[in-house]
Amino acid sequence: MTTTAVLATVADRLLDGLASSIGERGYRETTVADIVRHARTSKRTFYEQFAGREECLIELLRRNHADLIAAIQATVDPEADWQLQIRQAVDAYVTHIDARPAITLCWIREAPALGAVARPLHRQVMGDLTELLVALTGNPGFRRAGLTPVAPPLALILLGGLRELTALFVEDDRDMRGIAGPAVAAATALVVSAR
Repeated sequence: MTTTAVLATVADRLLDGLASSIGERGYRETTVADIVRHARTSKRTFYEQFAGREECLIELLRRNHADLIAAIQATVDPEADWQLQIRQAVDAYVTHIDARPAITLCWIREAPALGAVARPLHRQVMGDLTELLVALTGNPGFRRAGLTPVAPPLALILLGGLRELTALFVEDDRDMRGIAGPAVAAATALVVSAR
C-alpha cells in the first residue's frame, strides 16, 4: 500500500470516528479524544491529518455532500418520465439522509456556527446542489415534456426549504420518508411553474 493510500485510510478512519461521535454525542460535545477513540488511533495521528476538530468536520461534511450528489446522479434515469425522475431524486436524497441523520443536522444547524471557516463549504454545497437540480431538469425526460430547466434562484429556494424540512424531521426524530411527499409536490410545482 502506498503512503498516500495509508494516509487516506487514516483520514477515513478519523472521519468515521467523528461521524460516530456526532451520532453519539453531537458535534458540540465531541472532542478530539472522542474522535480518536472511535477511530482507534492517537491524537498525534489526528493532528498529522487535521489542524483541528473544525477542519475534520468540514472534510466530513464535504465528503458527505459529494456522496449525496453522487447517489442522486446514480439513481436518476435521465431518460425516464420527468415525474419519475423527481421521485427518484427525492428517494435518493431521503435514503442518504436517513443513513446519517446526525451528520445532516450538524451541517444544517451547527456548521453555520463555525462562521467564516465553514462559509466556503456551505456555498459550495448549495451551489453544487443547485447545479445538480438545474441539470436534472434539463435532461431528456424533462425536455420531452416541454419543460425548461429550473432557474438557479428557484432551485436554491426549493433546496433551502427542503433543508429546513429535513432539519425539523431529524430534530423531531421522525421517519425521514415523511419528507418525500412534500418534497415531490414542491419540486413538481416548481418545475411546472418554470415553463
